[in-house]
Amino acid sequence: MKRETLLQKLIITFTIILTIVLVSLAWILSMWFRITYFAEKRTQFQQDGEYISKAIKTYNSEKSDIEFGKLQAIVDMSSVGTDADIIISDKLDYIYVYSTIEDNKAIEDKPQISEKDRKLLINGQSVEYINKRYTYIYPIIENDEFEGYVIMTTPLSIISKQLHRIYLIVWISALGAMIFASVVLSLVSKKILINPLAQINNVAKKFANGEVNRRVNIESKDEIGELANSFNIMAESLEKVENNRRDFISNVSHELRSPITSIKGFIAGIIDEVIPKDKEGYYLDRVYSEIKRLTRLINDLLDLSTIESGKLKFNMKKININELIRLCIINNEQNIKEKEITLKIELQYENCYVTSDEDKTMQVITNLLDNAIKYCGDNGIIRISTYHKGAKVFVQIYNNGPKIGDEEIRHIWDRFYKSDKSRTNKVSTGLGLPIVRMMLMQQGEEVWVKNNSDIGVTFTFSLTKYKNSKNR
Repeated sequence: MKRETLLQKLIITFTIILTIVLVSLAWILSMWFRITYFAEKRTQFQQDGEYISKAIKTYNSEKSDIEFGKLQAIVDMSSVGTDADIIISDKLDYIYVYSTIEDNKAIEDKPQISEKDRKLLINGQSVEYINKRYTYIYPIIENDEFEGYVIMTTPLSIISKQLHRIYLIVWISALGAMIFASVVLSLVSKKILINPLAQINNVAKKFANGEVNRRVNIESKDEIGELANSFNIMAESLEKVENNRRDFISNVSHELRSPITSIKGFIAGIIDEVIPKDKEGYYLDRVYSEIKRLTRLINDLLDLSTIESGKLKFNMKKININELIRLCIINNEQNIKEKEITLKIELQYENCYVTSDEDKTMQVITNLLDNAIKYCGDNGIIRISTYHKGAKVFVQIYNNGPKIGDEEIRHIWDRFYKSDKSRTNKVSTGLGLPIVRMMLMQQGEEVWVKNNSDIGVTFTFSLTKYKNSKNR
């Protein structure tokens, strides 16, 4: 089946509408010309009838051959001027003058005047008939007495010929306007509508085939320009998603391959007895460490997937954030002691109640505390503090590690991003901070990072204060 193009549909629709409009206009004009023509013909006959009536009165007063000749000349001249046959009859219907330029067929077709029309003529009113001929009868009134009438008649074929010329001009003009408008519509539509849409369609097809760097170059300020701009915005977003997807697959592949390769190597060494018996316990411990690392990575990926899909459920309730901070510190006490870190706790109140999900908030604090421990170095300083502002409670976790560079600070919330470019850090999965941000965003909260003026980095996140709570 042949596909109809948008241009064809536009031209067909426009042609139909234009045809209806022009045909209606041509018909109205034709009717108007017809009515106007008969009105002008009637006026012309009326004027000639009045003129002939005056000549008849002059003739009747003198009854001379000269005046009759003048009357005949006037009748013939009026016949030529109006393109009509003229006859003059007295009140007894006796014809005594008629036009002699051509054979006067009006005599043969002289209409029979009804009594009703005769009364109109006697009262000085004109009468007209329209059948095969257009006939106009003008009364002759002299001294308030009815003396006869003038019949002026012309075949409708003559009128029709003249009207047909007018109709032909009107319809040819309408047809020409339709053709001209269709051509203009075709050219304009191609330039401002069809070609831009074709460009967007072609780019969309290339985009679908994987050419995600393709863009539409349309600079018009109308709806098509807005569509092109929206398409480019969508294309940029999809390109970013595609790049993120590729990076994600690459990162996941790398993160999974590394522990699996280590586990495979250690176990193969034990099976092949390459590793001495007395060293098997050490390498099995290494295998167990890699398995824990792999488990952390898989759990983080599952958490991230659950959050992004919107399937993560939050049990919002009243919790004591200070108690939660103390619990997280106890859970990380061993790591803090191993690096001989100085931990400072600065809580504004002894008890601080917020509305949050206890398990998710604990994971947020744990991830940020792990990050602080990792980067502050041996004998470093970590400070955890809270403060209130309006309906919000803010938790700050500071470490005196190196500042984050401007380039890195823009990417620390990206999945798998690590400031350790060589990826030698086997503790971090690169998913901790993204999980923190998404968990807080799902609860309507915020988190941000800021370099301190002298040294160190501070992570701050917000929580909603529990209603009617008096934190002390």
